[in-house]
Amino acid sequence: MRYWLMKSEPSDCSIDDLAALPGQTVAWYGVRNYQARNFMRDQMRAGDSVLFYHSNCKEPGIAGIAKVSSTAYPDATQFDRNSKYFDPKATPEQPRWFNVDVRLERKIPLISINALRRHPELARMRTLQRGNRLSITPLDPAEWNFILKNLANP
Repeated sequence: MRYWLMKSEPSDCSIDDLAALPGQTVAWYGVRNYQARNFMRDQMRAGDSVLFYHSNCKEPGIAGIAKVSSTAYPDATQFDRNSKYFDPKATPEQPRWFNVDVRLERKIPLISINALRRHPELARMRTLQRGNRLSITPLDPAEWNFILKNLANP
């Protein structure tokens, strides 16, 4: 099993949106960065653990715990001409973009990016590195365990 931090803009899909969905799963669509796509396509597996992170909002931070619930499959938005994620170079025979399904485990009180930065144990966390804008990053098991043990329990 691997550990991931996955960012979503709350205006697009928030932890509350996920909690309100039947079965509490969502397709993690719209990723248009090759490195993030490769993480989903090549490394993510059903059962991997996820920190659900709200980005591009007033207070960015970790808002919940989730699990990857599917293997990667072609992102349907790449074929939809009306979608902002449409890719004219993608075809059903040769898709360029993939997504996985994510299932909510539990909401947690928001752990802000500033709170994460206060802990030297998390100094190497990719999301905290300058210039890192990836929407999906792997987490070291020690980072995962520290966050769950010390920050995610109300």
